[in-house]
Amino acid sequence: MLERIARLKSPEDCAVFEKNVTKLGRPDLAVAARKRALELRAQKYGSNTELERECLEAVYAYESVLSAKNGKTTRATHTWQMVKRHGIIKAIERAVNSESEITNYKSLLEMGLEDYAFEVMVARHPDQFSSDAVQHSQDRIVEWKKCA
Repeated sequence: MLERIARLKSPEDCAVFEKNVTKLGRPDLAVAARKRALELRAQKYGSNTELERECLEAVYAYESVLSAKNGKTTRATHTWQMVKRHGIIKAIERAVNSESEITNYKSLLEMGLEDYAFEVMVARHPDQFSSDAVQHSQDRIVEWKKCA
């Protein structure tokens, strides 16, 4: 990670930096600042494993999509309820196994956050999720690539 991105100490710092570099025509730095903000939010929430941290970052990325769509800060209320009830890993698994597609891959892609889709988390760590969740994730990823 670039040193100037690593020096950002809060999600608010990241948002200001992102706004400034966007004005300067540096979308690469804007995406890096977005990712740093996700990392900082996940650190603040706390996790016991690397996988939990990655999954928390994915939930925060999903909230970024919701906020962008709504034009205001929007929490992933249902997802956080699932996290509270079942833990982050099971919440991601339940989201992936649901009939409706929870994540909006196209929006994540447009924001440079496609690696934070819940399905990508499951596909990246297939040994940590059920075979059904892995299969659903792989199927969705194949569909996304067809549409791209």
